[in-house]
Amino acid sequence: MTGDPAQTLAERLIGSSHALLDTEQRHVLAKIEERRPLSRDAADVADETATWANRLSDRVAAVGGSWRFIIGFSVVLFGWMLLNSDVLSHWGLAFDPYPYIFLNLMLSTLAAVQAPIIMMSQNRQASKDRLAASLDYEVNLRTELEMLRLHEKIDMLVADKLDEVLAAVRDVPAATR
Repeated sequence: MTGDPAQTLAERLIGSSHALLDTEQRHVLAKIEERRPLSRDAADVADETATWANRLSDRVAAVGGSWRFIIGFSVVLFGWMLLNSDVLSHWGLAFDPYPYIFLNLMLSTLAAVQAPIIMMSQNRQASKDRLAASLDYEVNLRTELEMLRLHEKIDMLVADKLDEVLAAVRDVPAATR
């Protein structure tokens, strides 16, 4: 073993050279060495790197995928149809009479814009999920390595106690045993 603490930890706990470890394993060993907590909230980490466009796509997806949007949009559609079929058509002012060609154009445009934005948000969510999985792996690895370290300490304490008991037994004269 070398004098490098990271190399020593890597060999003792993971059984591999520090140079052969992946990024998560190195990060875990560094935190063990620093004696600092490892866990982080995946949402906070993702939000730190989120751009304005990412946050906008998340908001559009949150609004577009809600009952409030569906109900509000239905009210607007029925209002549009009612306005152009009954109210404005009595005075000959209907700007989009049945079959509502302008309304269909606007709906198609909305769908053409909204679908890719929602897909961007879904891609971002998938990225957040991968980040959360990576952070969970780091925490699980840290927990496992710390448990191994605790087992080593307990084993050493038990071995020391056994050595003390054996020494005490050896010191007792054979006649009194």
